[in-house]
Amino acid sequence: MKIHFIAIGGSIMHSLAIALKQNGHEVSGSDDGIYDPARSKLEAHGLLPDYKGWNPQVITPDIDVVILGMHAFEDNPELLVAKDLGLAIQSFPEFIFEHARHKQRIVVAGSYGKTSVTAMIMHVLQEAGKKFDYLVGAQVDGFDNPVRLSEEAPIIVIEGDEYLASKLDARPKFLHYKPHILVLNGISWDHINVFPTEEGYVEQFDLLLKSLEKAADIIYNEKDKRLKQLIEKNPDESYYLYPFKVPSYKVKEEKWEIKLEGKKQALDVIGKHNMANAAAAWEVCELLGLEIGDFLSYLQDFGGAKLRMETSFESPTLKIIRDYAHAPEKVQATVQAVADTYKDHKLIACLELHTFSSLDRSFLPQYHKTMKEADDALVFVNPKQFEKRRMKPLEDQEIITAFGHKNVAFIQDISHLMNRIKQRIEPKTVILMMSSGNFQGLNIADLLSE
Repeated sequence: MKIHFIAIGGSIMHSLAIALKQNGHEVSGSDDGIYDPARSKLEAHGLLPDYKGWNPQVITPDIDVVILGMHAFEDNPELLVAKDLGLAIQSFPEFIFEHARHKQRIVVAGSYGKTSVTAMIMHVLQEAGKKFDYLVGAQVDGFDNPVRLSEEAPIIVIEGDEYLASKLDARPKFLHYKPHILVLNGISWDHINVFPTEEGYVEQFDLLLKSLEKAADIIYNEKDKRLKQLIEKNPDESYYLYPFKVPSYKVKEEKWEIKLEGKKQALDVIGKHNMANAAAAWEVCELLGLEIGDFLSYLQDFGGAKLRMETSFESPTLKIIRDYAHAPEKVQATVQAVADTYKDHKLIACLELHTFSSLDRSFLPQYHKTMKEADDALVFVNPKQFEKRRMKPLEDQEIITAFGHKNVAFIQDISHLMNRIKQRIEPKTVILMMSSGNFQGLNIADLLSE
């Protein structure tokens, strides 16, 4: 096939482009801004556009399908030509479904934990020698690309995002996949730029349940009140329900040991939430025919997805941990996990407010007490984010009130953040950096060594 990507620089878009080229397709793409790691990866695979922006002349009648990224608008000049030529135009979820139409589709959804659960399933299936395709929203150790598509694999594991598919398709991505096995980790209001009310956000998961094929397997967190209400609201005798919860576990000498089906196993991941993630992954793997002993054996060396509890620096007296946490539920779970693991360390938790939701003052109360287990809570914002989104800047008191932490500080200069961290370090300290951004490229380990 000849395939063109409009907005090829997106996190999944560039990975999908690479996967399709590896499969022998003729792939091209364009974007008005491509940044690392996407830029370097596209360049390495000969897919980096030789022009910046949009070029209608590259849209020709022999293109089999145009895949449209989320940040390409309706008036995109390449899109307009594709429409005039009558070309097939799809969002990447539509494309993935067409590829996976005849496969067993496993979709991991929810407001949090979906990347980790998807990655756990992938890791275990690979260790078990199973053939499967996948799509996940982060780099996972042992996999050279976050997307793999093939003709022969009978299974596909998909991280199902609730964000919109494209500017032409204002439906959540996960509504396209029609899973045979659906995992729902939990629901916590997010993406308020497209779901301005909590009710509207929860409704998307209601639509997901209503979209399921008959006899679908639903694996869900039975302790999540919103999920439980939705499951009860959508009774269908053809569905098979598999509730899960946080299993038994122990924390000893900074190591977490899980107990599932009566069997114990020390794991490389930490946190109560990751114990629940493992329980969800087990429910999937059991449906695929794995035994619990094999599952735990394969999972023991799973180190997590990129930027999910990733230790970026470690010495006898100092640890620096990076995590993708940005939504309130994720922040609370991450801070709690680190506090529970490193009980004899001081914990400096740094959160970058980077997303539209996190910068919206009406959403800020959702963060109340989410960093309560930290000794110091540092909230950082790059002031340019307010300008970029045309939002009124937040004030110190708004952050102090919203987070409700006795040692919270609101910082808007990266050098001030670094100085504050240096001042607060004591012997045996953990620095936790949480963001879906990158703290303006700050590398704390390098700065601390200066």
